[in-house]
Amino acid sequence: MRGEGFLDWLKREGRIVVVGASLAGLRAAETLREEGFAGTLTMIGDEPYEPYDRPPLSKAVLLGKATPDRTALPRSRALDADWRLGVPASGLDMGAKRVRLADGDEVPYDRLLIATGVRARPWPKEAEAELDGVFVLRTRDDATALHKRLSAGPRRVFVIGAGFTGSEIASACREQSVTVTVAERGAAPLVGALGGVVGEVAAQLHRENGVDLRTGVMVTGLEGDSAGRVRAAHLSDGSSVETDVVVVSLGATRNTEWLAGSGLGAGPRGIACDAGCRAFDIRGIVTDDVFVAGDVARSPHPLFGYQFLSLEHWGNAVSQAETAAHNMLCESVERRPHMWVPAFWSSQFGVNIKSVGVPSMGTEILISQGSLAERRFVGVYGFQDRVIGAVTFDQARWLPFYERLIETTAPFPPQFPTVDRRPEGVRPMPADFPDPSVPTHGPTVTLSGYSPSDRRITFTPGRH
Repeated sequence: MRGEGFLDWLKREGRIVVVGASLAGLRAAETLREEGFAGTLTMIGDEPYEPYDRPPLSKAVLLGKATPDRTALPRSRALDADWRLGVPASGLDMGAKRVRLADGDEVPYDRLLIATGVRARPWPKEAEAELDGVFVLRTRDDATALHKRLSAGPRRVFVIGAGFTGSEIASACREQSVTVTVAERGAAPLVGALGGVVGEVAAQLHRENGVDLRTGVMVTGLEGDSAGRVRAAHLSDGSSVETDVVVVSLGATRNTEWLAGSGLGAGPRGIACDAGCRAFDIRGIVTDDVFVAGDVARSPHPLFGYQFLSLEHWGNAVSQAETAAHNMLCESVERRPHMWVPAFWSSQFGVNIKSVGVPSMGTEILISQGSLAERRFVGVYGFQDRVIGAVTFDQARWLPFYERLIETTAPFPPQFPTVDRRPEGVRPMPADFPDPSVPTHGPTVTLSGYSPSDRRITFTPGRH
């Protein structure tokens, strides 16, 4: 059914399926109901739990200040939804408009929202990844298992990767007086997300809080004992570290494999969509009935050169989900673009770190307020003579001001004086981001190019 009456019919008795019982999935479902959708709403999730909040897992849950079952996301309204939990989606037939499930069932839809998010990247050597004592941290079950092991008093925790999650895990360990070693391929923690200047401050935080931080090294292997328990990690510099708990924090993988052969523009970097959250097919043509939101989406942003951005941010998931849900029920002239400015926060070693914009696009940084030495500062990032991002260490109250500079494409370096600008903030310095071709752990924004497809591919309808 198409034409003028389609949207009225869709709102009244249509079928909308949300794949991903996530933050984005929940907020989209609530928005659909708020905007008058009275039809059938189906929520599909691979975990057996209704949507829950992930940031507390690496903070309060690991510290024992909250239990995983207390992380459920609050509801703004009743959903009246059919929950299909614990069974992942396994395929999509866009022609027949059906989502295939791993248990063999199929769910028909009139409009579909994909909010499948990301999963933790596992240790690549499968036999080593299965050793007792090797963990990742992404889900409620991950957090439950890791907290139980930390509570048992391990001799040493070994964290692979010093991005935000790896650093938060190290912080939680030290807060509980657990001995911890962190290995990072880059020159410093957080270097992929915030650059070398800020990364050096993060490195000092690690070391001053008792973390055995090893930078510029790769883990070449994990060794187990005869009982299948991890006992040591081997590094590229020839050293070894004895440990009975290893946490693999190598970033995330977007959950798109189930879409192989569907004809959707999906791949390792996510699902390409337009600014209104409509998914592209592999030919770069926008679809009418498939929308995307949250960590799995790649969408163009006018403030950042219309690059396709993949954002692993809490606020982005909420904003994009609300935009997608609104646009699913609207005529094209009433649709709105997703224009949220990226923002991110982390708490580690007693310091509150927040960023706005896309710092990893920056080539220069200016310390506009405070001092690096005191770990209380604002760093402003510049790209092609304009403000592109900002980061604060225990100075979050200033972030809305810098967000406005980004939104108005203010010139870089900013000319305004501040009362607490130190000599180090007189002129910009190189932001010192690593070569993007060298993998590092921790960027929360991925610049993924202009094209909906990452490589030349062919697609033959009807073949899978």
